[in-house]
Formats: sequence, C-alpha cells, structure tokens
Amino acid sequence: MNRRHVAAAAIALVCALTVPAVAGTALAAPAAPSAPGSPGIGQAPGAPLVPEPTAPSGSPSPTGKKSLEEIRVELETLYHQAVSATDAYNLAKEDAERQSAEIVKLAKETVKAQARIDDLKNRAGAAARAQYRGGGLPPEAQLMLTSDPQLFLDGAGRIQQGQKATRDLLRELKTTQGELASYSEAAGGQWKELEANRLKQAKAKKEISTKIAAAEKIESRLEKEEKARLLVLERQAADKAQTSWLNSGAMKDVGGTATGQGEKAVAFATAQIGKPYEWGAEGPGSYDCSGLTSQAWGAAGQGIPRTSQEQWRQLPRIDVKDMRPGDLIIYHADASHVGMYIGDGAIVHAPRPGRTVTIAGAGSMKILGVVRPDR
Repeated sequence: MNRRHVAAAAIALVCALTVPAVAGTALAAPAAPSAPGSPGIGQAPGAPLVPEPTAPSGSPSPTGKKSLEEIRVELETLYHQAVSATDAYNLAKEDAERQSAEIVKLAKETVKAQARIDDLKNRAGAAARAQYRGGGLPPEAQLMLTSDPQLFLDGAGRIQQGQKATRDLLRELKTTQGELASYSEAAGGQWKELEANRLKQAKAKKEISTKIAAAEKIESRLEKEEKARLLVLERQAADKAQTSWLNSGAMKDVGGTATGQGEKAVAFATAQIGKPYEWGAEGPGSYDCSGLTSQAWGAAGQGIPRTSQEQWRQLPRIDVKDMRPGDLIIYHADASHVGMYIGDGAIVHAPRPGRTVTIAGAGSMKILGVVRPDR
C-alpha cells in the first residue's frame, strides 16, 4: 500500500510540474481539440457538445482573453470613433471661427451706424437751435412777416429746401436706427451660434480624448511582440480589403492624368510622409486626415473645405473610374476619413492617432466616393 501511495504522489507531482503556467501571459497556447463526437473536457456524457477552443491567430484564447484580431478590431473601432469626433471638432471650430469673424464685422457696422445716428441727431439739434435763435418762430411764420416781395420769394425757396433736408434727415435717421437694431439682433444670433459651436467643440474634444485614452490603455497592455503582430494583422486586413477591391475590377478603366495643380497637391502630401497623425492638426509638423488634404490643395493654390465631411458635401463628385491623381477619396458611411489618390491604386493619408502619414491601398478601407478639388 505504501508503494502505491508513493507512486501516486510521484505521478501527481510530475503532472503538476508539466502543466504550463498561463497567469500573466497575454496569449495562451492553443488547447488540443476534443475528438469529434466526444464530450469536451469537464462535460458529462450525453451533455450538449461544447468544442474546446483553440487559439490560432485571430481567435479567442482558452483563458477567455481577447485574441489579437479581436483587439485589432476593437482598436480600429475606437480610433474610427475618435477620427469621426475629430471631424466634428474641426467643423465646429471652423464654424466658431467664421461666427467670431461675423461678430467682429457686425460690431464694426454697429459702431459706424451709431456714429451716423449721433451725427444726424447733432444736425437735427443744430436746426432746432437755429430756430430758437430766430425768436422761436418757424421759418414759415417769419416769412409771412416780411414786406419785401423778393425776400419772400427767396425765403420760400429756402424753406422748401430746408423742409426737404429735414425730411431726408429724419428718413435717414430712421433707416440708420433700423440698421443698428438689425446689426444688434444679428450679433445676438451669432453669439448664440458661437456658444453652441463651442459646446460642440468641447463635447467632441472630450469624446476624442476618451476614445484615444481607451485605445492607448488597450495597447499599453500588449507586449512588444504582440504590438509587432498587431501591426502585421493591420497590414493583412488592409491588404485583404485592397485585393478584394482590385479583384472587383474597380481599377479597370482608371487612368486619368493629374493636372498641374493636382501634381503640386500630390507632391505636397507625399512630402509629409512619416509625420505623425494629430487630431485637429494642419501641419507643418503633424496632420489629421483632412488637415493633410486641405493643406496640400491649399499649397497647390486651390482652397477646399477643412473637414472630410464638408469636402464630401461641397466638392464635385466623380466616378471611381474617372479619378486621377490629386482627387480625394472619402471613406466610411459618415465621410469621416479622406485620402488623396496618387495613382496606381494608392493613396497618401494620415490614418489615425498613433500612426504617421503613409501610403496605402485606395481600397484598403470602405470607399464612400471620390471628389475633385480642381474642377
């Protein structure tokens, strides 16, 4: 009996030493699958079959931790939400700047109108003082008292002129007072819109910070090797989408030639390769996606809207088959991303936080449409 106990203890010790430790590891090793038709580990015979999970690249691990592919998708979602919020922030900022400029313009017009009113009132006061100096009688009464016919005729002409001048003065005063009231009302409306857009900016900024922080927290938990594999998975997903797009025949008839402005825009954009993505940035050291495209076309002498959504809304749309280098490809259903087509089925773009301006396949993301800055 003692020998049996010793043998059992020895077997238990060997088994304990050969079980791999999983605590603290980011990804568990794959578990051997159960034989087809047999119950899984921990299942009673006759119970519903629950296949044992395996952990090839991109599938959940037996420990319940997320696979790198799941993490990649989660990061992609968070960064896409951050980029969408960035576009909302940029639009609100642009609107706020425009409203601020309009308020300044209205303030200047208000000052001019008030100065005009003051001048008209002074002129009306001068006429009243002149009448007072004439004994308080109106010009018509003074004219009736003269006995000189020539003086009467001359006075009648001056009275008519004075009456017309008075009417004109009062009409102008009324018009200017109306303009002043209109300027004040418009300025009040602009202030309300300005405050609303400032709130939109603050909300978008908070959302951007929240999403980026959540993504960075996830990435901070990854080991160096996992981060490298994550980059590989990102490239594989992009390559798969690009291959599918090319196989669809999307590039079959594309062969447009860039205009002179288009060449300048492409040259500017590609010269920024390697510079970091930064939300709200328009260069020169960093860019977000629409900051890059708007600055590139600005350098080519063609002003375009600041945000990808406004670029999609305002610029002329063209078919993919008709696109040429310099055209802008708008991505995602919410038009939250933009890249510049540079030819040969490729774009240059600022992808997302944590990445740099780079070249990518034009079909590596979901294309919404194409717009052309240089009509």
